[in-house]
Amino acid sequence: MSNRFARFLLHWLVTSLSLWVASEVLTGIHFTTTSALVISALVLGFVNAIVRPLLVILTLPLTLLTLGLFLLVINALMLMLVSGLVTGFMISDFTTAFLASIVISITSYLIGAVLVGGTNGR
Repeated sequence: MSNRFARFLLHWLVTSLSLWVASEVLTGIHFTTTSALVISALVLGFVNAIVRPLLVILTLPLTLLTLGLFLLVINALMLMLVSGLVTGFMISDFTTAFLASIVISITSYLIGAVLVGGTNGR
């Protein structure tokens, strides 16, 4: 197995675990099946790789003005987009998506630090 593929699988696993933790912590986020969770993690990865950078560039002045806090809003919008694309993944409202983006960010960081030994995985 190539190093890139192993990193991809590790990132997918971390994202899946983070989404699961968010669904356990917050009542407004729900997965109907485990496959919906796994597919949501995959789609979130693709959305974050393709759509998110465009939004970050388009909203750069606002992001700078808010000292980067607007990135949490972008993350919440990405979660809402994924919940609209994946059947079986539901987020009740924007506030839940916003809080879920915070939970997912913290959880992903902590799990990644444990799995990779305290580095960012690069």
